[in-house]
Amino acid sequence: MVAAGAALADEVGLANLTMGLLAERVGVRTPSLYKHVGGQEDLNRRIAALALREAADAVGVAVQGYAGRDALAAAARAFRAFVLEHPGRYAATIGMEPSGPDDPLATAGQRLLDSFTAVLRGYEIAESDVDHALRMLRSLCQGFATLQAAGGFQWSADIDESFEWLIAFADRGLRTL
Repeated sequence: MVAAGAALADEVGLANLTMGLLAERVGVRTPSLYKHVGGQEDLNRRIAALALREAADAVGVAVQGYAGRDALAAAARAFRAFVLEHPGRYAATIGMEPSGPDDPLATAGQRLLDSFTAVLRGYEIAESDVDHALRMLRSLCQGFATLQAAGGFQWSADIDESFEWLIAFADRGLRTL
């Protein structure tokens, strides 16, 4: 049910995903969905956890065997590709707070952070600055990808070229710390 909801969120947008629409998509009556999920909020939480697991997998695989700028570029490109391919399910992750350390949302989110933390090991960053560097990378990558997914880049410059510029900018910044 969650996978169907995530696919539908990617198709129609998270804001337009409803239990009724999901029931229609999977060919059941809406009350039947409540055997699988506790309601819209529960569905959104499960979609968010799924999205974080999938994003962590994509980034983790992409950075294997790379270090420094190459790892940064691989992680950023994989993350961007995931958000562009799955904008609805990724939207579910934004602002969704884990209920505790064992919440699937927390464990999946930590896996994604671990992948980006591995990227940072290729730079000489003080342990006290790692959280700041992670927030910077998240802001750059998530901001770019979600803006692009929403059609936020309407001017003529090539979007891929702009993204490569962002990677180079982040790499230069991380190397100067």
